[in-house]
Amino acid sequence: MNMVPANRRLFMKNCFAFGGTVLLSPAAFADELFRTPRQTEGPFYPDKLPLDTDNDLIIINKNLTPAIGEITHLTGRVLDTAGKPIKDATVEIWQCDANQVYLHTSDSGPKSKQQDKNFQGFGTFTTASAGEYRFRTIKPVPYPGRPAPHIHVKVKKGGRDILTTQFMVAGHAGNARDHVFNELRDPINRELVLVDFKPLKDSKIGELTAKFDIVIGRTPDDRDLPSKKNS
Repeated sequence: MNMVPANRRLFMKNCFAFGGTVLLSPAAFADELFRTPRQTEGPFYPDKLPLDTDNDLIIINKNLTPAIGEITHLTGRVLDTAGKPIKDATVEIWQCDANQVYLHTSDSGPKSKQQDKNFQGFGTFTTASAGEYRFRTIKPVPYPGRPAPHIHVKVKKGGRDILTTQFMVAGHAGNARDHVFNELRDPINRELVLVDFKPLKDSKIGELTAKFDIVIGRTPDDRDLPSKKNS
């Protein structure tokens, strides 16, 4: 299943209970959107940011050699729970490369020969009035200890972190065995972090598209934020 867009979030909120029975009222779609669930930052947030931190993780600076992996155009919006776009939010993403190595000294150091030096590993994008963001990256891959391929996401605004989460590849067999995914007990929250990776129409090199809308609560509550010890 794809990441739940705003209108489908509302539909789920009004019909998911009662064993899936659809019970809608004239005011059903006046409800707030589901918040994107918080998840662990993990141990591999870059401890030294790369010189290039733009939204294209495939090419570093002016290098001509692209990163290894399935090129993915990742897009989405940052919204509040009323569906209003959030302007000037900085979206950060980070992930391991196609060789399963993160841009972090405790991971890339021991695996320096294995690391894809052409993968940026981290990128940022600041939203405009429509709340939209976009990245060019690779489809995530699993690695030892994390059978679910995933991309880490952090949203900042006004100089502070307002959300840290991850999203996984919808339909991947490793999701069921992944401890971070399984920490989400609520089936709706699980649905909210599953993203479809679809072929990009007319791409001659097999590029993919993925969409992940991020819904931020008006009063973020960090009390349920998981530990950073998990991957």
